[in-house]
Amino acid sequence: MKIGIVGAGTMGGGIAQAFAAAGKYSVTLCDVSVDFANKGLARILARLDKSVEKGRMDKAAAQKILAAITAAERNALAGCDLVIEAALEDIALKKELFAEQDKLCPPDTIFATNTSSCSITAIGSAISRPLTGMHFFNPAETMK
Repeated sequence: MKIGIVGAGTMGGGIAQAFAAAGKYSVTLCDVSVDFANKGLARILARLDKSVEKGRMDKAAAQKILAAITAAERNALAGCDLVIEAALEDIALKKELFAEQDKLCPPDTIFATNTSSCSITAIGSAISRPLTGMHFFNPAETMK
């Protein structure tokens, strides 16, 4: 299953890491630019390195997680089975991001938002398919 994450900040990066750590997903991490997505990937690498240093995981496990995540432009999400939005809590931005993905992704791609304060119904009004809430707590990569 291919997972797409829109937003490479603290939450988006943590969500990407959590899916990659499950061992059965390939994850595409996107943001406003590939540079921002790469910065998110660098933060994931720093967290993994810290976990290795503290003995919480071995280097091979950390490398496997990192290998499952690719930083890319948002148009790379077109091949994803699940797209999770983890952008700023700005309803206009969220609607714009989903409208963009609604045009790119096949009709069977599942859309989810990590919003904690915006109306899911209002965000979903910008797209032609259902939208679900999929809220992760911070730090997403360490929650069960």
